[in-house]
Amino acid sequence: MSNVQRFGATGDGVTDDTEAIQHALRDGDGVLHFPPGSYRITEPIDVDLEKAGPTGIDGTSGTARILMDGSGPAFRLLGTHGGTGDPNSVKGNVYPGQRLPTITNIEIEGLHPEADGIQLVGTMQSVFEGVLIRRCRHGIHLFERNRNVLISHCHIYHNTGVGIFLDRINLHQINIASSHISYNRLGGIRIEGSQVRNLQITGNDIEYNNHAAHKTEPEPTAEIYVDTTAPGASVNEVTIASNTIQATSSAGGCNIRIHEAEGDDERPPGLWAISGNIIGSQENNVHLTGCYGISISGNCIYSCSNRNLLIEDSKQINVGNNTFRRHTPAMGTGVRIVRSTDITLNGCSILDEHPDGQPSGASLLELVNCNRINISGSQLIDGVPCGLDAVGCSNVNVNGCSIHETRTAQKSKHAVRFSGKGQSNLLAMNSISPATQESLSIAESSGVRVEGNVMDQPTE
Repeated sequence: MSNVQRFGATGDGVTDDTEAIQHALRDGDGVLHFPPGSYRITEPIDVDLEKAGPTGIDGTSGTARILMDGSGPAFRLLGTHGGTGDPNSVKGNVYPGQRLPTITNIEIEGLHPEADGIQLVGTMQSVFEGVLIRRCRHGIHLFERNRNVLISHCHIYHNTGVGIFLDRINLHQINIASSHISYNRLGGIRIEGSQVRNLQITGNDIEYNNHAAHKTEPEPTAEIYVDTTAPGASVNEVTIASNTIQATSSAGGCNIRIHEAEGDDERPPGLWAISGNIIGSQENNVHLTGCYGISISGNCIYSCSNRNLLIEDSKQINVGNNTFRRHTPAMGTGVRIVRSTDITLNGCSILDEHPDGQPSGASLLELVNCNRINISGSQLIDGVPCGLDAVGCSNVNVNGCSIHETRTAQKSKHAVRFSGKGQSNLLAMNSISPATQESLSIAESSGVRVEGNVMDQPTE
C-alpha cells in the first residue's frame, strides 16, 4: 500500500500534508494508506479515476483522521461513467480503471466552514464503509451522475449541511445501510433536483437532523427530505425500512418529507415502501405532497406538534397496520388527508392518551375534500373534537372500525362528523361509543348512508 507517510505526510495535525498525499496518489500503487495520526489538508484530494486507476483509501481501522482546513471536499472521486447500471452501457475504460473506488475506516473532520467530507462525480460502484464525517458542511455529496453506490456502517454526524446529499444527480442503485446519520443541520438524507431510482435506506439510526444542536435559526428540513419540485426531477423505487427516524420538533420540520410540485406533469414520487420504522417527534412525522403509489405499513409513528401523517394532493396511498400515538403530553397525534384520491387506511391504531385531548385541538383522523377513501379495521380512540372528521368528501367507506371515547369525563364532541357537500359516503358495521345523540354528526348535504353500526359503551 502507498503509506502516505513514506511520501512526506507527517500526520501531526498541524503540518499541511496536502502535497504529500497528492504525491502518494500520483506515484503510489493505488491504495492511499493512512497510518494512525491526524492529517491536515488545505485543498481537496482529487482522485481522477481515469488517470489514477482503481483506488482505495484506508484509515487503518479508524485510527487515522483527515482534518479538512479548506473549502470543498476532503476527497473528490471523479469518474467518467456516463451510462446506466446496465452492463452493456459501461464503456470499456470504466471497469479496468474506475470501478469500485473504496473509502474505509477513516475519520474526516472539517476545520473550515465550507469543508465537505466526500464528493462523488461520475463514479461506478463506489463503496464507503466505516467512515466518520463530522463538523463538515455536507458529509457525502453525490453530484451530477453516479451509479451503484454502497454506504454502510458509517457515522455522518454533526455537520452544518446535509449528511448524505443527492444534489441534482442522475443516480440509480444506492444502498444506505446500518449507519448513524444524525445532528446534520439541513437534513440526514436529502434529495433535491434529482432523478433517482432504486434507493434502499435500511437499518439506520437517523436522528435530530435540524437546527437544534447548531443553535441557528430553524429552516424546513427532515431526517429524510425529498424535493422533486425542480423541472425533470423524480424519485421512484425507494425502500425505507427498519430505521429509527427521530428528531426534535422544528418549524416546518418532518421526519420524512416528500414533496412534488403542484400540477407537475413529471413522474411524481412513487413506488415507495415505508415499513417497519420507528418515526417520531417532529412537527409532521411523515408529510407527503403530490405523491402517487406509496405503501406505509407496520410503522410506529409517534409524537408530533402538527400531524403524525399529513397527505396532500396525492393518490393511491396505502396506509396499513401502523400505530399512531404520542408519548408526551406536550406533543400530539393524528392523521390528516387533504385533496387526495384513492387512499386506504386499514388496521391502524390512532390513540390520544391524554385526559385533556391534544394541544392542537385536531381530530384524530381528518379528511378534507377527498374522494374514494377506504377506512377499515382501525381504532380511533379518544378523539377531540372527533374521532373521524370529514369535510367535503365523497365515496368515503368507513367500516369495521372502533371509534370510542374511554375517558371518565367525556371530551369527545362527536365520534364521527361529516360536513360540507359530498355524495356516496358509507358508515357501516362500526363500533361507536358512547351511544349519545352527539356521537354522530352527519350533515344532510354530505351524502352519508349510516347502517349496521353498534352504538354502545365500550367493553372494559
